[in-house]
Amino acid sequence: MKVRSFLALAVATAAMLATTGSIAQTYKPEYKMSLVLGTAFPWGKGGEIWANMVRERTQGRINIKLYPGVSLIQGDQTREFSALRQGVIDMAIGSTINWSPQVKELNLFSLPFLMPDYAAIDALTQGQVGKDIFKIIDKAGVQPLAFGENGYREISNSKLAIRKPADLKGLKIRVVGSPLFQDTFTALGANPTQMSWADAQPALATGAVDGQENPISIYTAAKLQNVAQKHVTMWGYVADPLVFVVNKEIWASWTEADRAIVKQAALDAARDQIVIARKGLVEADQPLLKDLGALGVTVTKLSPEERAAFLSATRPVYDKWKKTIGADLVATAEKSIEARKK
Repeated sequence: MKVRSFLALAVATAAMLATTGSIAQTYKPEYKMSLVLGTAFPWGKGGEIWANMVRERTQGRINIKLYPGVSLIQGDQTREFSALRQGVIDMAIGSTINWSPQVKELNLFSLPFLMPDYAAIDALTQGQVGKDIFKIIDKAGVQPLAFGENGYREISNSKLAIRKPADLKGLKIRVVGSPLFQDTFTALGANPTQMSWADAQPALATGAVDGQENPISIYTAAKLQNVAQKHVTMWGYVADPLVFVVNKEIWASWTEADRAIVKQAALDAARDQIVIARKGLVEADQPLLKDLGALGVTVTKLSPEERAAFLSATRPVYDKWKKTIGADLVATAEKSIEARKK
């Protein structure tokens, strides 16, 4: 009996050593996570939380290093998804906007004035649309795990308080590298100028561009009031969900148990990251906007009628892009948003 027990123990030990050796050979000493923004911003903070959770929960088997500023691809945000597929990047928390040139369905979230409130965002990312989008991303060659959030993109400029479409006429507005954004701002009479975030702040400081659109959390963390952005209009025209993803080959190289750990960590980190992204804006008194006012920034809130004028002006863009994105997906999104009221 003792001999059998000894043999069983020997076999189990050998198996464990073989498995450990295999993991040591297939796991990289460090995994590269691409981010557009660093940890001073809610976006980068989400990456830090995810990396820390994974390292702790895998007991150091999976170590992740953050690469903000999309530095792994020389700052070109629109190349991130392709680099993920190619294995240049191991992991990322990426913007649906930046990935939309490669995955056209992601333009859904950039349809002007589709999502009127945070409940609408949640209805999409946490419902059937989110599941459909994840299937599309998976098919495109990247493993999606969780939705985070960059936030509603509000508009700022150095010239005037924007209250109506005519106020945008002739303004040079920095936009991301998406044709949909070019169409939206052209429809409003502005002069959209595509540039990376790294180039945007110097351009705002010198007056090469008049304004930009980004979540308030980015405006405040980047202190855009110091680069002449003295006017902010809260128009909530689009929101920017983030997606926590892993390169497919990296995903396959981990054990099933570690994949489960990484996925749950992504879900947990995404939940925390969304809370951070919305802080100061979901509260009734919106303290983040009060802070901006104290810094000498003019914050303009649109009335329902004023917002409706922007919606009307951009409706042709909405209808045009509905075909590109997929009429069925857009219809599902519209129904999901409407159902949130019931």
